[in-house]
Amino acid sequence: MFIILIINFAQQKESTDIKEFVFVLHGLAGSELMISPLANRIEDAGFETKIIAYKTLGTSPEEIMVEVSNEINETIPDTNRIVNFVGYSLGSIVIRAYLDRNEVNNLGRVVLIAPPNKGSPVADIFKDTWIIDLFGETINSLGTDSTSFPNSIGDPYYPVGIIAGVGTSSLNNFYLPGLDDGIVPLESTRLNNTTDMIVLDESHIWMKFKKKIANQTIEFLKNGKFKREIKN
Repeated sequence: MFIILIINFAQQKESTDIKEFVFVLHGLAGSELMISPLANRIEDAGFETKIIAYKTLGTSPEEIMVEVSNEINETIPDTNRIVNFVGYSLGSIVIRAYLDRNEVNNLGRVVLIAPPNKGSPVADIFKDTWIIDLFGETINSLGTDSTSFPNSIGDPYYPVGIIAGVGTSSLNNFYLPGLDDGIVPLESTRLNNTTDMIVLDESHIWMKFKKKIANQTIEFLKNGKFKREIKN
């Protein structure tokens, strides 16, 4: 009887020691190095992370999806561990597209940071210009029209939290009037079926590096909601 109790205790301890898994995806022209501060902070909070580094320039959304899907499918845990996703900017859209096309067992929570969920007017400005020839078709596909990459993805069916930024600069008002993070309008970050959303005084480019963004990401991964008062 005593031996059985010891075995049961050991099994329970082993199950509680299993860390939740988090895939982390960078944005356009990003890299593993650029998104690693965010991933490292998530890992320090008790998760196991896997950065999906993928080519974003000189490629198309479909080529991105093939590359990312293959890597996720090859590295996703084959046990009963909870699997979460965190994406920054374009990485958010890629995650949504992946989950729209794939069923993930034990899917946990999803955090989208500065996501152009309805596209960005900045992409509209550069549409069919030399910028596209230089950087590739992906930028062309991130516009606000109904056929763009972001607008072709279905509504989320999973717990999802959105962290949006609102910058204080007015220098971009001529091409992005209203509230925005410098690249993505606040309205474009919104989604149907969103579990929680928080808007912070941050610019698009710097959000992936900020500790308070990581803290809010961890808060949602752990509790399914953001904290309105959190230390920076």
